[in-house]
Amino acid sequence: MANTNHGVAPVDEMLPAGKLFLYGLQHVLAMYAGAVAVPLIIAGAAGLNQAQTAFLINADLFTCGIATLLQTLGIWKIGIKIPVIQGVTFAAVTPMVIMAKQGGLTMIFGSVIVAGLFTFLMAPFFSKLIRFFPPIVTGSIITIIGVSLLPVGVNWAAGGVGNKNFGSLTFIAVATIVLLAILLINKLFKGFVSHIAVLLGLVVGLIVAMPLGLVNFSGVASAPWIGIDTPFFYGFPTFDLGSIIAMILVMLVVMVESTGDFLAIGEMVGKKIGEKELTAGLRADGLATALGGIFNAFPYTAFAQNVGLVGLTGVKSRFVVATSGVILVVMGLFPKLATIIASLPNAVLGGAGIAMFGIVAASGIKTLAKVDFEKNVNNIFIVAISIGIGLIPVVVPNFFQHFPAWSQTIMHSGITLGSITAIVLNAFFNGGKGAGDLDELKAHAGIRE
Repeated sequence: MANTNHGVAPVDEMLPAGKLFLYGLQHVLAMYAGAVAVPLIIAGAAGLNQAQTAFLINADLFTCGIATLLQTLGIWKIGIKIPVIQGVTFAAVTPMVIMAKQGGLTMIFGSVIVAGLFTFLMAPFFSKLIRFFPPIVTGSIITIIGVSLLPVGVNWAAGGVGNKNFGSLTFIAVATIVLLAILLINKLFKGFVSHIAVLLGLVVGLIVAMPLGLVNFSGVASAPWIGIDTPFFYGFPTFDLGSIIAMILVMLVVMVESTGDFLAIGEMVGKKIGEKELTAGLRADGLATALGGIFNAFPYTAFAQNVGLVGLTGVKSRFVVATSGVILVVMGLFPKLATIIASLPNAVLGGAGIAMFGIVAASGIKTLAKVDFEKNVNNIFIVAISIGIGLIPVVVPNFFQHFPAWSQTIMHSGITLGSITAIVLNAFFNGGKGAGDLDELKAHAGIRE
């Protein structure tokens, strides 16, 4: 692992307060749209009014911050201590929409609490599967994560799904300007300035978008100054067996996706993720999810959107993302601040998204470059088939529409499908090992005898 001049690993380096804030804010801006999307969807399904919806969004932001602090700083044997930001998993959207319509928010929160505790208790057992994640598997998964996210960035660049002017030349022009700004800043500047290229690109995009009428600050005036997230705001949780089983299935999917994200970030920051680290990370997912149910929020997982930002900026300190956690908590307590951030147009986010998500895919390809495809020709099949199957829900979203309802959570997640395929094919061709021998696998996974 690379060390700084002070003998501290880059992932554990403490940066000056000003840099921490700017780098942390950059992460928040990158994940904000995804963070608020789920509570908006659930609020619509539950028939909440404007005030109730605003509270749900702020509760989510507050809990996002707590979850991020758990992962980055860690307490006891909880938290993986790498720069990973936490957000609501989209894998839970479909079952939560059904629950919202059948039993309301209290049914959702009850299932979330139980599923979170299940994840916490299962973490040590699930982490033993780390031996099934050699470079051939992790490289494939990281590539799938990046390619699966690219449509999100492209849709943002076109104005956002559902926008009546979707694909407008104005939206695409703004996104292009943001992307060019990020590239030029990386080309012309070094050090601190290049590290905040995404943040500066978003500022440039905001400046360009304002005179075009794409920025709407109308909600800021009506938003309250302070909003305290009180436990069980919508009522005491109800515990429905079917809903609990559905949410546990979601959390099994989340554990697979989080494992891929943890390994991806570990590769980027030079920290080997072994069984101990993975257990701590999955425990934090579980605890954050249980807290989500208590604080009127949802299941939490590593946000893949921000993996690319770590690779793009080269800033590896976990304290940067811990600062993001503090910012999210503050935003959850001060709705006006959250509303200002929410005013950033989708087109502006799109320019940055294309760069960040592309970086994730490129990082996966970089990991695959370490794999021997010459001596072991079967490795090409593992990569080809896992990426191919992982992209099915992306390119043809209704491909699995006639599969049983209980399987839809898995079938709609390309990352999960691709991950499972890569693990199974690697076990079939390589006996659970990678391109090298077992010692190489253990060295990569950080496993000690």
